[in-house]
This record gives sequence, structure tokens and C-alpha cells, in this order.
Amino acid sequence: MGDWTGVLHLNAEDRKGKTVAKNVYFQGAFKVMRPVYHDDSGRACYYLLNPGGGYLDGDRYQMKINLAENAKLTLTTQGATKVYKTPKQYAYQESEIILQAGSYLEYFPDPLIAYQNAHFKQKNVIRMDSTATLLYSDIITPGWSPEGEHFSYKTVQLLNEIYVDGELVVYDHLKLKPSVQKIGGLGFMEGFTHLGSMFIVDRQMNSSFLDHLYSLLDQNTSDYKVGLSLLPVPGFTARVFGNSTQVIEQIFSEIHRNICQEWFQTKQYSLRKY
Repeated sequence: MGDWTGVLHLNAEDRKGKTVAKNVYFQGAFKVMRPVYHDDSGRACYYLLNPGGGYLDGDRYQMKINLAENAKLTLTTQGATKVYKTPKQYAYQESEIILQAGSYLEYFPDPLIAYQNAHFKQKNVIRMDSTATLLYSDIITPGWSPEGEHFSYKTVQLLNEIYVDGELVVYDHLKLKPSVQKIGGLGFMEGFTHLGSMFIVDRQMNSSFLDHLYSLLDQNTSDYKVGLSLLPVPGFTARVFGNSTQVIEQIFSEIHRNICQEWFQTKQYSLRKY
């Protein structure tokens, strides 16, 4: 395993309309539960586990996911990602995801909670065929401190790279460093405490669907701010400012529900964990 704190490799394939694991390997403080099939679509759902309960000083995690042709998978976590204080070395997680022709991936991890004096870096590299589908989201909370102070962590840095047919189409680099940034000001959190990002890539995407999503959102509210942007390939991004995890989750859930209904004529199933 080298110097990795936890490693997870999962290769999945389609077998007569049902997605099953071809190979699963995990070691250290990174595990995956047995797959759950929430409906009769054949799509498998895996819950990622961190037996240690959170990321500690110098922890390094690696995840590799490969979906073969027409495989369909949902990935989520068992609970929030907690990053404790890192006095010496930052905690790090990297993911490499390969989506082959006709495959479908939903990757919806629970929110990130960076504790006081935490330093966390994450890198996701996704390589997909133009006929594959990707739905990914993440939510960053203001963290946790004994005094209840917001943004008391050192750094939260998230990097997402998405390649379609070998071409880089999304490069999203978010770096929050409260000690040197006016974190609540314009261009950063703009008075909000939570930030959510969602990336959707699918051939069925068009500007009319984006207009439809805008029509579902309440633009006259102080509870959140939402921005939707088309990608250079069929797809879009959603960025949401809010003051609670639940508000952002509700918006992402509504987007997800409409995608399931409009594009795939399927029902959205719940990933409830409590």
C-alpha cells in the first residue's frame, strides 16, 4: 500500500443489465460496503466507509473507480467527511474515475467538515467517454471549533478535473484559506456559511433544460444563491451558497430528481443513512 493511509479500487461491469463488481480491493482505513440495489434498474449503490471516523494529520487516501461499458453505479459516503486538526502535514485524498462508453455514475459524498486548524486537499480526476453520464456534487461546511467559530480551519482545497474523450472540459480549483482571505466577502462566501458544487455531464443536456431548472428555483430569497452554467460539452455546473447543509441538499436533490425524470424516465431513490 506504500504510504497510503487507505486505498480503495473498484472495477464494475454490466452483466445482463445488472451492475456488479468485477474487482474490489481495499486496504487500511478505507472500505466499501456490499452493494445495495434500490430498484430494478440494475444500478448498484456502494457506501464508502472510513473506519477511523475521520482524517488525521498526514493521512493520505486513494480511490480508483472504473466503470466498464454500460455499467451504472451510485457512490456515496456513510457520513460526513471529518478532517481533524493537522498540526504538521495536511490530509489528502485523490480519486481517479474512469467512465467507459454508456456508463453512468452518481457520486454524492456527504458534506466536508474541517475542524479547527485542519488543512485538507482533495483531487478528483475523471476521464469519461462522450456517451457516459456523470453526476457529482460536494458540499463544504464552515467547519467546527470548540468555540463555535466559523472558518477556523487552515485550508480547504478541492480540485476537479473532468476529461471527455481525452479533452479537458472542466478544471475547477477551489481554495479557501480564511487566514489570508476575506472569507465572508465578495468573491468568496459572500455572507453565507456553506458552499455546494454540482457537475453534470450528459449528452441530453441543452440550454432549454437549464432554463427549466432556473424556473424551479426561488430567485427572491435570502436563504441561498444559485448559479447555473453550461459546460463546453453537453453538461452544466451548479454552485450554491447557503447557510445550512439541508438547503443545499434540497436544491441538489431537486436538480437530481428532474434529471432522473426528464432524461432517464426513472424515479430518484433516497440515500438516507439514518
